[in-house]
Amino acid sequence: MTKTFALFATVALSALVAGMAQAEDIKIKLSTLVDKTAPARVTNIEAAAAIINDQFKAAGIDKHIVVETNVSAAKGWDDLALEDMKAFSVGQGPDIYVLPHEWIGKFAEDGNALPMDSKIAANPWAYADILPVLWTAAKAKDGKIYGIPQDAEIRMFFYNKDMLRKIGKDEAFIESLPAKVEAGEFTLDDLTALSKQVVDGKAAQYGMLHRPNVGIDYLMVFQSYGVKFMDDKTGKLMFPKAEMLKALGWYERNARQGVTPADNTAMSWDAIQGAFKQEKAFIFHQGVWAVAWQLGDKNGATWPTDKDGYFHKIGWIPAPAAEKGGKPANLSHPLLYTVNAKSKNADLAADLVALATLPYFNTEHDVASYHTAISNAQTAMPKYKENWVLSAASPMMAHAQFVPNHTQFGSYNKVLFSGLQAVETGKMTAAQAVDFIADELGLQFGADVEIREAVSN
Repeated sequence: MTKTFALFATVALSALVAGMAQAEDIKIKLSTLVDKTAPARVTNIEAAAAIINDQFKAAGIDKHIVVETNVSAAKGWDDLALEDMKAFSVGQGPDIYVLPHEWIGKFAEDGNALPMDSKIAANPWAYADILPVLWTAAKAKDGKIYGIPQDAEIRMFFYNKDMLRKIGKDEAFIESLPAKVEAGEFTLDDLTALSKQVVDGKAAQYGMLHRPNVGIDYLMVFQSYGVKFMDDKTGKLMFPKAEMLKALGWYERNARQGVTPADNTAMSWDAIQGAFKQEKAFIFHQGVWAVAWQLGDKNGATWPTDKDGYFHKIGWIPAPAAEKGGKPANLSHPLLYTVNAKSKNADLAADLVALATLPYFNTEHDVASYHTAISNAQTAMPKYKENWVLSAASPMMAHAQFVPNHTQFGSYNKVLFSGLQAVETGKMTAAQAVDFIADELGLQFGADVEIREAVSN
């Protein structure tokens, strides 16, 4: 690590030494969303600044980096992205900002995100070990990388093994489920059938629950059915009707067979989480951070908090394949450290991001906030390995996919969710919902969305 910092210092200081005429505070503005569980998004940049400041002092350079952070109380990451866009429009954009990856294309298009390809190539000590799949999420449609993964997470289906024992399933069957899903031997319809057995066997009130509002967890299922939400060549959003019909048909079958309650989307978060924690629901799908509340005393039940005890009770699988022999699907939603291309201190800001990306700093963030590693080296670090939740979740990144890097996908997803809601409540059939969603997308986006009648390639 010392050699790394020495090399880094030579690069960073050479960029500043020529202009050191007088003492100077170099202000670096950082923008992120308020998150009490993830303070390291800020403190890691501050720690990186402290390292460079020590190097300045050792070299006799009278300069000092001051990190000024705007921790926004915006409702979510999309709202923060819009806030940052407004700041950039009046020339007051931050030097570094945390961005949900699907917005990277818009900020790159506007010239407010620094292309990072050359920085990545020049700093292998920081970037060579980043999980390759994560770079996909940081690319704009021109193929260039405009952000650095700040964290990652993975979504999964949680299922209650005790309920399978109650309906007579043996340990061999129970413990073989993840391997069968990985091999494409256990499909989404198999999961529906198993959930129905649990409900019919009176082991659970609900077979399968999902989030009650717009999000991305349920999109795993759509991807298992082969849905592509964006054309990689044109950069346009697309709506493949044939694959959408299959995916919505799965949700329709779940509701009609009593596996998922018709009012799932009207339930509160507390009710859904409580149902799983209090063992009224067999399956719940969300993300790895959900383990935090599963292990805590929230929702009125106590579960084992050790690895062996927890995994004896609860299992994890990605979204199974839609057909035998297919591949399972997983979703990740990385956040990115993004550098203002127009900042007078863009190079220094990029150096801070490089340091903050090192395994030590990212591990401090991950273990506190239940996010998965962005590099292979992190998974070998003692503090990360000791967190059995993250260690168990990291291999699931192998199937990670991402929502499109398209700023209008949020609006698209709202329409999709309204169709899903209509299907589950019985207001529409899956076929009617496909036509409804297609019409709504056409009205909202016009030629900016491709409605595909045939099966997409």
